[in-house]
Amino acid sequence: MAFVCLAGIVLAQRGPKPPKILYPEFAFDSLTAREQLKRGKGTIKGIAFTKPKNNFGVKPLLAERIYATNTKIVLFPVTPYFDAWLALRKKKEGKHTYVYMSDEAFRFRLETTTDSYGNFTFTEMKPGRYFLQAIVGWSTSHSRNVYTGSGYSGYGRTDYYTPEYYSISHSDRIEEFVEIKESGEVVSIKLH
Repeated sequence: MAFVCLAGIVLAQRGPKPPKILYPEFAFDSLTAREQLKRGKGTIKGIAFTKPKNNFGVKPLLAERIYATNTKIVLFPVTPYFDAWLALRKKKEGKHTYVYMSDEAFRFRLETTTDSYGNFTFTEMKPGRYFLQAIVGWSTSHSRNVYTGSGYSGYGRTDYYTPEYYSISHSDRIEEFVEIKESGEVVSIKLH
């Protein structure tokens, strides 16, 4: 019994287990990424938004859009290293496992910020395949009645409640692939 108690104390002192961090076992080719990010004549225009999930954890098709206002959109060139990173992320990423790309690979990206309606643009893009990603933060407001006391009269007891307001913060990772097929092409995308 004493051993069980001591083991519980030791585990409690260590705290939660740190997340496991994984990297792709694939060599990053900076020349390929650099070549794909050179200036071109194509344009990627889009709108970034998310939708609230219902009680079943699903985003209904007809739900109201929550636009990604003043949100950073990150564009990565799709290279063999990126494909390896994405495959590893789909296979291994979870609550206690993170999949990162190397610092060098992360440096080869473009960024832009959305306007107040979620619109964004990447100009001077070469033909190729790209991956867009953003983290959209939003919140929902709720209220509940909180018991504040009781009153008594000749007719019995009356309970009093006052409304309490609170908000819950949410964040969604939104991602999409886009391809510019020819020089000068303007591609429209919905990032959701």
